[in-house]
Amino acid sequence: MKYKTSIEISPPSFNISYKDYILSIGSCFAQNMAAQLQNFYYHASVNPFGTLYNPISIRNSLGLMLNNYEFQSEDLFYHKGLWNSFQHHSSFSAANPTRVLEKINIELVKSRSRLEETKVLILTFGTSWVYELKKTNKIVSNCHKLSANRFKRRKLSVKEIIDKLGPLLEYLKQKLPGINILLTVSPIRHLKDGFEENQISKSTLILAVQEMVKSASYIHYFPAYEIMMDDLRDYRYYADDMIHPSNLAVEYIWELFSKYYLNEKEDKLRQSLKKLNKTILHRSFNPTSVAHQNFVKQQLKSIERIQKRAPTLNLDKAKKHFLAQLIDS
Repeated sequence: MKYKTSIEISPPSFNISYKDYILSIGSCFAQNMAAQLQNFYYHASVNPFGTLYNPISIRNSLGLMLNNYEFQSEDLFYHKGLWNSFQHHSSFSAANPTRVLEKINIELVKSRSRLEETKVLILTFGTSWVYELKKTNKIVSNCHKLSANRFKRRKLSVKEIIDKLGPLLEYLKQKLPGINILLTVSPIRHLKDGFEENQISKSTLILAVQEMVKSASYIHYFPAYEIMMDDLRDYRYYADDMIHPSNLAVEYIWELFSKYYLNEKEDKLRQSLKKLNKTILHRSFNPTSVAHQNFVKQQLKSIERIQKRAPTLNLDKAKKHFLAQLIDS
């Protein structure tokens, strides 16, 4: 007997290998997936503009990464002691405008370099509700807690999402022929919009995504939202705020992602890295004991073996962790 529904995932036409560079852009869930990839030592980077929620802000950020624009002082505004950018998350804000611009432009230059090497671009859409700054009629990525009367709130249409994002993805494919683009809709609910409006918002995103997937073989869809809503339809899979997926839910979605999108031939390597991560979490009651020192030496040898199998992996952090515990004999 079946006691729950399970999401059927079609086998993708590509897979992710350790040699691939991955860029993840979008909502908090984009960060969750990137963190999982980084935990397994993939070449994954995330959100060069900070957390982004709507497709147009993601589109605008990609556009800036594809041109040579450099942010200037007129791109910033001052509010409650901080200088901010409407294109960036508040994590870029600071009291010193020069520092803000420096941080923004350094990350922008890095992101352009990463994008040129990217083989898999993961875009995660959180909401189709957007805020337009009345002064410029432009959609902002972050309101930075400014007064609501300075913005016009509206919902993107399916057509608007496709018309604005689709051509940019096509241009990106022309510029980077080897790239695959994986679209997801975030399972995180935006209940500040209201229950009905959240559902309408997610439905709009799903309809737009499906149209883009049908239009191009290099655009794919991973059903993270459907897994959360149908496969894990129980509040025990939510965090205490009843909005974000719990760690268990994120792990479950990650396992499905791994099963279908990660190179099957590298599974033994992933298991070795998973074992390595567990040993890193190990805490000894007596770090100077002979037993623990032997354990540390074994882990360093294990890292060397993994590195020989996969020379492109960056295991420096793991190596430093154990070298710091080694006592010279």
